[in-house]
Amino acid sequence: MNALAATNCNFQRAARILGLDSKLEKSLLIPFREIKVECTIPKDDGTLVSYVGFRIQHDNARGPMKGGIRYHPEVDPDEVNALAQLMTWKTAVADIPYGGAKGGIGCNPRDLSISELERLTRVFTQKIHDLIGIQRDVPAPDMGTNAQTMAWILDEYSKFHGHSPAVVTGKPIDLGGSLGREAATGLGVVFATEAWLAENGKSIAENTFVIQGFGNVGTWAAKSLYERGGKVVVVSDITGAIRNPNGIDIPALLKHKETNGNLTEFQGADVMDPNEVLVHECDVLIPCALGGVLNKENAADVKAKLIVEAANHPTDPEADEILAKKGVTILPDIYANAGGVTVSYFEWVQNIQGFMWDEEKVNRELKKYMSKAFLDIKAMCKSNNCDLRMGAFTLGVNRVARATLLRGWEA
Repeated sequence: MNALAATNCNFQRAARILGLDSKLEKSLLIPFREIKVECTIPKDDGTLVSYVGFRIQHDNARGPMKGGIRYHPEVDPDEVNALAQLMTWKTAVADIPYGGAKGGIGCNPRDLSISELERLTRVFTQKIHDLIGIQRDVPAPDMGTNAQTMAWILDEYSKFHGHSPAVVTGKPIDLGGSLGREAATGLGVVFATEAWLAENGKSIAENTFVIQGFGNVGTWAAKSLYERGGKVVVVSDITGAIRNPNGIDIPALLKHKETNGNLTEFQGADVMDPNEVLVHECDVLIPCALGGVLNKENAADVKAKLIVEAANHPTDPEADEILAKKGVTILPDIYANAGGVTVSYFEWVQNIQGFMWDEEKVNRELKKYMSKAFLDIKAMCKSNNCDLRMGAFTLGVNRVARATLLRGWEA
């Protein structure tokens, strides 16, 4: 099931639980605006090349739309649409005053030089600058983009609208980026895990963890778990998978990854079959990579008692049913990985106020938001007699529906 079908399926289940009016339900699904632009740039060798850029703005009932921009060869309007919709529910679950958006350019950033990437980013910004903005739509980095990409967008946008640091988040610190932003999604995953474990009278130090995907989110999550006494027994990324039943020395692995890049050459763990990562023995499984990795083929073999969805849509609805029957608890993506957008919100607030926070304050506020969101989800689970995924979806959809009705959506 693709990301859009899965997201729509979860939304419709939530709408039924909430008893939403059918017209309101339909209007909440339809994106506010879909933008498609051709970005033609000269390559370094003088030849011209054209790429297609997208920006899907899903909903702005609760505030400016918010979402990443990804550079990837398979950027597809359906996937971007699904991710924009997920951002609408995610920002509502975290209770930050945003709607949802997502964007991307169909290109392989590895095939482009730095100067070509800069030209492409500036042309894309020129085409959409009047449709994004501090109170309209605030982009952020995503797959294939980074703080430097945001710096180029900020600079290009500011040529049209004056100095506007709050137009993007995930910027370099020197240009108004927030301390703690880089670690935010991974740290938010750990705060979410802590909230569930505390509810069940457990702590991170008593549990074993498997981390599938050792990019930005996976590395920060692993580091934070290790610092809290958690035992990370398996780690994997595109270079391979490694395991150590006694726990991997995460600081040593991070050092190795920085100098070597290849997980399988790390001396402190054994190489294992990457296909066995998701079904490896552990207490907590944290998928941090691509969507759809837990499906009807492998769900029955999952041994974890808790799955924390650090990636977007890692669990298909079919897998959800199988895992529920097995008694596996899932902390859903629209809650578990909301740390990134929450600290993006903090960055936006700091930029608007022109007053920056120290890292301790950023992390303290992040923990507060993640803890409150967990309690709000639990309350929805209780009142609607549903699992955590539907608790999160009903919470997010209900908040957006309420805001839509209060604004007078049929006027």
